[in-house]
Amino acid sequence: MKREERFEAEALPHLRALYRTAYRMTRNASDAEDLVQETMLRAFRAYDTFTPGTNIRAWLYTILYRVRTDSFRKAGRSPRTVELVDEGPAVPAPQEALAGGQEELTRALSALPEPFHTAVVLRDLEELSYEEIAQVLRVPIGTVMSRIHRGRAQLRAALTGGRT
Repeated sequence: MKREERFEAEALPHLRALYRTAYRMTRNASDAEDLVQETMLRAFRAYDTFTPGTNIRAWLYTILYRVRTDSFRKAGRSPRTVELVDEGPAVPAPQEALAGGQEELTRALSALPEPFHTAVVLRDLEELSYEEIAQVLRVPIGTVMSRIHRGRAQLRAALTGGRT
């Protein structure tokens, strides 16, 4: 099987999950698409370094996280653009969230500080293991566990209005 075919067979099934995570990280559909596109481009370029039989999902999430970090660095050095409110078509909330009454949860998750937000999204929404998250974020597993615990506690406080 050719390199391109192997890449398509192994990496492309993770495309939707990568987009979901990128969207939750950026909170913007356009930025999420850009992150996923750059992630897949970097993954394809580096596919020869991927060891077959290892965890491609964690490898792709590592690349996604690094692309996002690089974009933060780049954004810090370039002029900022501001999205105009009430200009042009709005991006509707996912219908499942509206139907399930999850708007409050989505809002609370978006309000989490970045380290906690990323850890909670990767664990609770994308179901990566603690080891995979530690690999993606390049932090010790204890740090991952702490971030998830603290992030969940902040979510709980936000959703209960501070009541426990």
